[in-house]
Amino acid sequence: MSRKEQIIEKLKENGCRITKQRLMLIDIILEDDCSSCKEIFYKASKADHRIGVATVYRMINALEEIGAISRKNMYKVECSDDSTKGDGCEIILDDNTICRLSSVKWNRVVQEGMKRCGYLKDQKVAGIRIQSGGTDAGRKAGTAQRIKN
Repeated sequence: MSRKEQIIEKLKENGCRITKQRLMLIDIILEDDCSSCKEIFYKASKADHRIGVATVYRMINALEEIGAISRKNMYKVECSDDSTKGDGCEIILDDNTICRLSSVKWNRVVQEGMKRCGYLKDQKVAGIRIQSGGTDAGRKAGTAQRIKN
């Protein structure tokens, strides 16, 4: 499966419609190492004058959400066959339901939760250290783990 096909499949899994403009944006990002949304927009607007800046920003957010790109790497696509292995966390609920979150989604959950509880203003989470609190699940997981974003 090609990188483009992997990205399209992940977008579909996240409920994203695959439009001609989105396919064009994926192609632009895959063919060049773009350094900003403005650069992506500039290239896209040459091919389709109807595309808006907001469309580009929404697409970048969607690609970052599925873990296909990283803004830290200047929109370089980071999608490989083993990208889903070991990336993120599992949260086990008291009814034995398991929620699997990619590192991007896990970071968003923590970030939003901390904002809503008043712990964050303009900061971003740089890392997470999990320490067991004496529960059976905590003891099984070990004493401390650090998750970096």
